[in-house]
Amino acid sequence: MTWRIAMLNLEQDHKRWDQRRELIVAQLGALAPDVWALNEVCMPRQTGRWLQQVARERLGLSYALLQQSRVNGTSLVDGEALLTRYPVVESANFDYRLMDSVAQVVRLDVEGRLLDVYVTHLYHSRGNDALRLFQVQQLLAWIQTRDDVAARVVCGDFNATLDQPSAQLMASVFQPTQTAMTAFSPLQDTNGTMSHHSEARFDRCIDYLWVAGPLTVRASGVCFNQPSASDPTLWPSDHAGVWADLAWV
Repeated sequence: MTWRIAMLNLEQDHKRWDQRRELIVAQLGALAPDVWALNEVCMPRQTGRWLQQVARERLGLSYALLQQSRVNGTSLVDGEALLTRYPVVESANFDYRLMDSVAQVVRLDVEGRLLDVYVTHLYHSRGNDALRLFQVQQLLAWIQTRDDVAARVVCGDFNATLDQPSAQLMASVFQPTQTAMTAFSPLQDTNGTMSHHSEARFDRCIDYLWVAGPLTVRASGVCFNQPSASDPTLWPSDHAGVWADLAWV
């Protein structure tokens, strides 16, 4: 039996959130993941709770929601989240003590077996990968302290392509479910401002589902990657998401 996991960077509530959130819900209905990881949940507007409620009311998808805000001043701005249809065993969080970034983990009971799902968003820099590499080193060390569960999935915007040292280090321990292009979409605001205006469109994979342990990837791809039918500048987010169908080995 397979089960589906997905992730998406929400881009907080920027760039016409009230309009593009409807695209997210519409595409969520077709995807219907069992586990859904989110980056950049907007804390002031409670965008994670809005998606949880609308998924239940409109789509009949009932999720538990676990959130972890970033630290210091950015704790009032955004954070990470996980929505799950599986029972939650426990959760924990980790402070990188770098750029206010955090990771969260939720231990799930999936078909009677335990799975740790991690959600994180690594530092964005256009050049040097050193800070991200340090974050991955910390993340992997933290994961090893939770070695009583073998099955693990790490979800998130890593801001690194697979040729960079931080992603290469992750790939030495975890398998990426896919490497299709996820960034950046042509999302524009009402004034025409484009996300990451100096970057090319959909020319890199920086968003991942990393898998390790007794799991097999049955299918995978990108999601939340369709613009509005009536407005080609309105997209679900500034990134595409990632999905995978997994099964126990």
